[in-house]
Amino acid sequence: MRCVALAEELTARGVDVHFLSDLGGLPWAEQQLRARGLPWHPAPADTAGLLAAADRLALDAVILDSYTLPAGQSGALRASGRRVLAVVDGDLLGQQADLYVDQNLDSDLADPALPAGAVRLAGLDYALLRSVVRRLRPPAPRVAGSGRTPRVVCFFGGTDAYRAAPVLAGLLVRTGAAFEAVVVAADDELRAELLALRPGPEQRIDVIAPTDDLPKLLADADLAVSASGTSTWELLCLGLPAALVWVVENQILGYGRTIERGLAAGVGHLPSLREPDSAEAQAAVAVLRDLLTDAPRRAALSARAWAAVDGRGVERVADSLTAP
Repeated sequence: MRCVALAEELTARGVDVHFLSDLGGLPWAEQQLRARGLPWHPAPADTAGLLAAADRLALDAVILDSYTLPAGQSGALRASGRRVLAVVDGDLLGQQADLYVDQNLDSDLADPALPAGAVRLAGLDYALLRSVVRRLRPPAPRVAGSGRTPRVVCFFGGTDAYRAAPVLAGLLVRTGAAFEAVVVAADDELRAELLALRPGPEQRIDVIAPTDDLPKLLADADLAVSASGTSTWELLCLGLPAALVWVVENQILGYGRTIERGLAAGVGHLPSLREPDSAEAQAAVAVLRDLLTDAPRRAALSARAWAAVDGRGVERVADSLTAP
């Protein structure tokens, strides 16, 4: 999705963009490209295939965003005379690029060794956010005192591969606090688990499929419950108070930094929350109850989040990529 965000900005500037991607057979992912008119081609099998595709499509630059792409491919692209931008999360993974984008919180404080002449764009000033999120950014942080039952949106990516939705929705129910929640179920099995929950008398859970309207739902919410992934920067841009869970190891650094800076509330590590009687699960329930019942705390989170991400990261990255 961060590549989709950058593609939106580039196409708005008249740049032709092609995706050479493995989309995992996910209809939702394919729809993201079709809806924006972005051509999609199968991922090349090797370096020779990538160079051939770059020649066939007359590419002037290539953007790499992968944890598994062989490092030699970036070097081959540079040797062919093309500009290379690598989107990274801390570790450069051996990629040889002209530009590196590390959009993670406090990544600007690190100083990794770069190839000669390379430029690194680091920190939340370069967060790659979709146009729909940027359009929905409020002109000021949210304020406390609406008086309505808190509206909550729970989502964990397009696939929710680690089955987080039922766990976190169950913790919300255990707070005993009033809420109206929309929970995204990535498949029928998750939907069945969510529908089996028994909310309290002042609690409501609506289960929906993955939707392109998620940013609109978030813009009207009082609280988001989500994994600590790249969607965190979207939540900050919207000034939305968030309760974050870290699901996989590569999220722990961003999770820790976000919580330490007071930009979101932390509910812990997903595996430790699956056992209802664990100390971690009980602590998570307390955090969620506090967020649901303390509107001034949500307002304070909103102010810090809104100030952290201005939504113009794609413009800054596109400026650097297309500069003479």
